[in-house]
Amino acid sequence: MSLHSGQPNTHQEPPPSPSGRGRRSYLGLLRYLGRRLILTVIMLIGITLVTFTLTNLVPGDPVAAALGQRAADDPAIVERFRQEFGLDKPLPEQYIAYLGRLIHLDLGMSWQTRRPVAQDLERAIPATMEIALTAISMSVIIGLLFGAIAAHKRGRITDQVLRLISLLGMSVPTFWTAILSFYLFYYRLGIAPGSGRLTPGTPAPPRVTGMYTLDALLAGRWSTFVDAAAHLALPSLVLTLFTVGLLTRFSRMSFLEVLDKDFIRAAHAKGLPNRTVFFRYTLRAAAIPILTLIGLAFGSLLSGTVLVESIFSWPGLGSYAYQSASRLDLLAVMGVGLFVGVVYLTINLVIDILYGFIDPRVKVG
Repeated sequence: MSLHSGQPNTHQEPPPSPSGRGRRSYLGLLRYLGRRLILTVIMLIGITLVTFTLTNLVPGDPVAAALGQRAADDPAIVERFRQEFGLDKPLPEQYIAYLGRLIHLDLGMSWQTRRPVAQDLERAIPATMEIALTAISMSVIIGLLFGAIAAHKRGRITDQVLRLISLLGMSVPTFWTAILSFYLFYYRLGIAPGSGRLTPGTPAPPRVTGMYTLDALLAGRWSTFVDAAAHLALPSLVLTLFTVGLLTRFSRMSFLEVLDKDFIRAAHAKGLPNRTVFFRYTLRAAAIPILTLIGLAFGSLLSGTVLVESIFSWPGLGSYAYQSASRLDLLAVMGVGLFVGVVYLTINLVIDILYGFIDPRVKVG
């Protein structure tokens, strides 16, 4: 009732404007990002603690591994080495000092290369990134295509063949596939180049991203691009086989679950083309679990290429991690572990944000 006339008050508050809804959605996204960043920092500190602790619990004498047995027998040399790298201090003090350096993006000095660990990682990460991006791109395209075909042809011979292919891809060890492919295509058939990123004598392109194929394209060096792409093909294909099998099997299950939903039947009943139904409804509804798997697979490719890089003599993160671990280069091992942790945290954050754009039912506010 109106306070002045005693008549019913028919005035209503206007509905929120689209700009108001957009502002609230934007603020909700900012609050969500703020909470996630705080959580990410806490988890990052936990990763540094776990990495530091596990690295220092590894059996063996890092001083002897770094200096050699003859130098390690000289107490003066050992004492000088321990003081230089702070190994003469208690572990808690070493960890606090390590965190202090991390604030300034200083990962310490590698014992094996005598260069800053950050500089070594700057050289190794682009090489691994080049393999991982190529493998995950091919895996997503082929895996989703095979999964969609298998789901559409479920129970038929096509479905059985694709399921067998995915099972073989997941079951065969990656290192065995790498050895077999290198022996067959390089040693026996001679249709693939040798190990490394470029043929000996081929100059590397000017460094922009550190990925030879992309840098060669940016510099317009087509012969270098062809050579780099040829060297990249075989290790990328080996990593693609396993990821394709995983994505095919998982995307098939996700598509089958969505195809049984009522809204998919309703879309077909309306006479919509199969292509429209797939891209507008099926793929979007099945995207969240598939996107999660893609993110985990990409993180695994970045951090799990040790054997493939060793077989193909690829100077990437996996080879650097193996050499550092075998020589007990503690700061280098911690640098690799920290990078892998940052990769997984970043991937999880990006995937969580994409959830809200793919499925409006997922709220980030």
